[in-house]
Amino acid sequence: MTDDNPADASESDEGLNSRMPALSARAESVLNAHPRTRDLTAGLPRADTSPLHIALLGPYSAGKSMLIAALLRLPPAEVAELVDAAPKTHEATPYHWNGVMLVDLPGTLSGNDAHSEAARRGMRGADALMIVTTSELPGEAETRAILRALDADGFADRSVIVVNKMSAENSDREVILDEIRKRLGPFADRVPVIPTDARDYVDAANEPELTDEQSGLLVAESGIDALTAELRRITAPGVEGVRPKAQAHELIRVLKDAEQRWELDGEELDAARTAKKAEESISRAKEAVLDALERESESAASRIRTAGGRAADGVSERNGAVPVDIATAVTGELIDARTDFDLRFSSSVRAAFDALVAEYGDAVPEPEAWVNEVDVPEATLAAPMESPYEQAIREAAEKAAKVGAKKLHEWIEKVAGEPGEAAAKIANWLNKTRAGQKVLDAGGKITNGVDKFKPWGKIKATKKVASTAGKVQWAVAAMGPLMDVKSIVQDQSNWKAIKKRRQALRDHFADVALRQRTGLTDLGRQHLSEWIAEVEQSLSGLTKQNAEISLARETALEEIKGLRDEAERLIRPTAD
Repeated sequence: MTDDNPADASESDEGLNSRMPALSARAESVLNAHPRTRDLTAGLPRADTSPLHIALLGPYSAGKSMLIAALLRLPPAEVAELVDAAPKTHEATPYHWNGVMLVDLPGTLSGNDAHSEAARRGMRGADALMIVTTSELPGEAETRAILRALDADGFADRSVIVVNKMSAENSDREVILDEIRKRLGPFADRVPVIPTDARDYVDAANEPELTDEQSGLLVAESGIDALTAELRRITAPGVEGVRPKAQAHELIRVLKDAEQRWELDGEELDAARTAKKAEESISRAKEAVLDALERESESAASRIRTAGGRAADGVSERNGAVPVDIATAVTGELIDARTDFDLRFSSSVRAAFDALVAEYGDAVPEPEAWVNEVDVPEATLAAPMESPYEQAIREAAEKAAKVGAKKLHEWIEKVAGEPGEAAAKIANWLNKTRAGQKVLDAGGKITNGVDKFKPWGKIKATKKVASTAGKVQWAVAAMGPLMDVKSIVQDQSNWKAIKKRRQALRDHFADVALRQRTGLTDLGRQHLSEWIAEVEQSLSGLTKQNAEISLARETALEEIKGLRDEAERLIRPTAD
């Protein structure tokens, strides 16, 4: 067999020659980084200019020793010594031949684990393979072993298959060779198959009674000369041409062993499962809240746009004003949209908290109360207004605040100007009555009764009051364009002005809706991230040991995979 493109093969070999030492050095650094894989560095390929190694792989009785005797042209006494000693061999046995090393491996598939392990080690150290079977054809297990050597172990282009004992009675050479090729499957055209009979060759060389013609016929039909030629072809590129490819495959095998070392079991596996379960639980909780955040922020924005459309549709053609009842309803809808968002987003966070508590109990920290501070205007509310329209807005804001106290609106201006002190005063004032306390502490986490606060309760109450005032203040500010209107005389020439005002109101509320959606989403994500960080920190105590193992494992496997991918690209270059 010959290479389809020798120039390309040479270029590929040069790449392997130059890059293999660096790859092996990097692999040594990665494997040395952890005790799990440190001992594997001994198996990494090193710079080696020793003769090429051709390993003989095959079962006992396949005639490997006789093949070696034939290739070495041994005299009768040495042939007998070699063949008689071979079945007792437990380790790989080397023989010098034509500048390379033939390595006779213990018989595979013998049922002897020690022999199989020795054969496996010998094959891993080989540059090329001579796979030996017989005219009796390999069995199913032997066929699997051959295919694994050619495929998974990467010897397909560095092997020759020898079908020995072909002069046995009732052996139909063509039938046997066809069957061998069928069993090789996709490798039938890549791996040369050489029929031999080593015994015939040895007899031809050592039987004095044979004539030259008889000896020549036996030698020709023995196939040993054809085998010699094929082995020389495989090893012709020399150490620098063959060994780097063998080393690349061996590096891949060592890296696969390293990946297996990171397979966890026992306590480590239990810890890994616990950590994975916790990570998945936290991820589910987070995703559920994010889904709710996206849904509810869009719902709030949609309600704001709808309210703006209602205000625009209500613009009077007589004077360009929005009727008091419509303005009042729109104001209430704005406040309700923000309030409902707060309730539903808080509910989603609480549901996530409850789900985690059900799995991990008190180890899960409770999330901070959600405080909606999106786009609270800096401007303060004016003093009580005089016009019926302005009075209606103030009354709608008072109603939508849902605090059940008539005097709340009097504090809104002060809350905007000095939120800490004013909000605290409102909280104290609300907590002096049962009705106010009920409004202030619907969840039962702030007060211990009338005029009494739980630890940290006063701070929470102050935040709650400030948040409520902020929503009222925001809604009134958003309604500003509805109040900012001059009288428009009703005539045909002013119809365009009315139409323009309506569009301006729709545009205004669309802009408000967009800013609200963005602000609510951003602040909600920040609020969620802060709590999730606390949860992860709290639950890390349950899986601390595994967290360290997981990090080391993930880092090691990523580096190992990167090296494997690079080595595989070198020996299996992809077409452009």
